[in-house]
Amino acid sequence: MTGGAPESGVDAVEMAALLAPFDPVAPEATVRYGDHPAHLVDLHGPGDPAVVVLHGGFWREAFDRSHLTPFARALAARGVAVAVPEFRRVGGGGGWPATGRDVRAALEALPGERPVVLVGHSAGGQLALVAADHPRVGEVFGVAAVSDLARAVELDLGRGATTAYLEGAEGGLDAALEAADPFRRPSPPVPVTLVHGAEDGQVPAELSRRFAERHGAGLALLPGVGHYAPMVPALAAGTWLLDRLARAAAAGCEPRCPAGRAERAD
Repeated sequence: MTGGAPESGVDAVEMAALLAPFDPVAPEATVRYGDHPAHLVDLHGPGDPAVVVLHGGFWREAFDRSHLTPFARALAARGVAVAVPEFRRVGGGGGWPATGRDVRAALEALPGERPVVLVGHSAGGQLALVAADHPRVGEVFGVAAVSDLARAVELDLGRGATTAYLEGAEGGLDAALEAADPFRRPSPPVPVTLVHGAEDGQVPAELSRRFAERHGAGLALLPGVGHYAPMVPALAAGTWLLDRLARAAAAGCEPRCPAGRAERAD
């Protein structure tokens, strides 16, 4: 999800696939973790969640968790119980640090005790990386993640979205960057794999390369893939990611691939 929808190219095609109409399927349960209307977690599949997926949308109120329903259902069909949290977003009471606190509260509210694989797409990747030190998290996948907020500000990703997300924090933008920027924070204490389309025109793969080099994370660079395809079950990159997450969930915590390694989705 972006600040401005792509008008052409691979990202436009992938975004249309991500947002294509789908038959609504209610989750097995929805749990509340706070008083705000956004404080909800959808639970897909039987049993306690093994994978938690955080949606993108550049932290903006206009984009919610609903577009991840097909992805969550496809993962549940592989026998993996999935949780999809909602959280406050910019324009709806969110922004840093409130949005980050919501993610941690959602993790606290999850049923069960097993470590989960935490997945974040785009802006959700930033949220996943900064929540990597939560006790419920056993592994993190950042998919097209906004993993370097200072660089995102420089590039004006999402047409000012990163600045809008951070500027309301106490101490202003610089203080927020120190706390919220995964690139600047200490390396996560759990295995991290970054998955990025080489043709991503919304969040450049440069961000994942920089993070992987600095923090020793795994990097799966997908040739010919843009920003949205890994979250679309019907596309090859989506199938690849679903299979990878199912293996990670079954293993409990899959080892990282070597930093800088490029993997193909086909």
